[in-house]
Amino acid sequence: MFFVLGDYMITGRRASEIAASVEAGVGAGELAPGAVLPPMRELAARLGVNPNTVAAAYRTLRERGVIETDGRRGSRVRSRPATAPREARGVAVPPGARDLSNGNPDVSLLPSLDGPLAAAARRYAEAPTVYGQDPVVPELARLAREGLAADGVPADAGPLALTSGALDGIERVLVAHLKPGDAVAVEDPGWGSVLDLVPALGLRTLPVAVDDDGPLPSAVARALTAGARALVVTARAQNPTGAAVGSARAEELRSLLAAHPEVLVIDDDHGHGIVDLPLHPLGGVTRHWALIRSTAKAYGPDLRLAVVVGDEVTLDRLRGRQRLGPGWVSRLLQYSVVELWSSGAVDAVAVARSYGDRRDALVAALAERGVRAHGRSGMNVWIPVADETSAVTGLLATGWAVAPGSRFRLETGPAVRITVARLSPPEIPGLADAVAAVLRPSTAFRHV
Repeated sequence: MFFVLGDYMITGRRASEIAASVEAGVGAGELAPGAVLPPMRELAARLGVNPNTVAAAYRTLRERGVIETDGRRGSRVRSRPATAPREARGVAVPPGARDLSNGNPDVSLLPSLDGPLAAAARRYAEAPTVYGQDPVVPELARLAREGLAADGVPADAGPLALTSGALDGIERVLVAHLKPGDAVAVEDPGWGSVLDLVPALGLRTLPVAVDDDGPLPSAVARALTAGARALVVTARAQNPTGAAVGSARAEELRSLLAAHPEVLVIDDDHGHGIVDLPLHPLGGVTRHWALIRSTAKAYGPDLRLAVVVGDEVTLDRLRGRQRLGPGWVSRLLQYSVVELWSSGAVDAVAVARSYGDRRDALVAALAERGVRAHGRSGMNVWIPVADETSAVTGLLATGWAVAPGSRFRLETGPAVRITVARLSPPEIPGLADAVAAVLRPSTAFRHV
């Protein structure tokens, strides 16, 4: 049996077949974002199946992040299905243009891994990894706890876990506590991968506006009132705005969260090693929390390792589920990070200064030209615009490739993101001139 939706036929007798049919239509582009699916009883009657079968199919599609359901408005294809991540919408950079759109670190600031990898290989040769060992190398655990304690993170109690990068850690912590349909408060604008991950897990996103100090307490309060079961916060070097949670903002948020002890709080400290602003974590004020500290930005994206600390229940669930999958993060990577941390291969102060000098110079140059931009920490500058398409294409025509803000936002206004990692100081005046020319008349900054 089949049901015609526009020019597309939904087919199937079992829930898995119906879900697969809808998913195939979305993947092929025949069911466009926003396409309204038929009511469950109507589709069931046309297919000759029980309405419970269609309900199960729709539930599967929601859990896969393909569709969303909004009460009486029914079910529709998500505007960004989980199979089409935001980062896939890259900017086509023509030959000769400067690519400031991809968010990668400055490779000249990354350490050489020849020595650390060689040392890691020697360590491994002395004691090859076998099944049943503790998933975390003791020396790495010690160094991680020392660094976290110095930053005021309550990491001396309970277990410690490692994941394959920050996003892997965020996913595992969310899955450890939430079920499909639960709501997660996320920064808006925020990291595009998180904005895609949450609905891909079958969870609902509740956007939280941010300013230079991080999430606005009023916006967090609204999300909590709306039923948020979790809050994901970028501690510093927020992507895309460069926001960093300051001490006063952290105190406000912690006070607010204390009244919601069942909310899961996740601190994403992916900027560790590339920023000089202090860490002000939110974890520990609610019953369940986690702080995730990644090495990728400081040591390179291929060194995919993140340290996760949190309450005992969260870490126990994370480690238990990890044992059923990958088991552990490669000890070769762990030994490499031990060498990097022990040897001081990266001068974190110098790296932070390098990014900061370029970022601050660009923000200042734009301000001189009447363009308000934001970038308090990290390697990105966020510039609100009236129209993203014209801004991106206009800059591309002058030889500058920047990222459209649509990759990073839900409800906040249009903007573009510029990554300063590949920007040299002599280029800054020319880039600022180009931005000012494209944006005239200048637009006032407004995150929300």
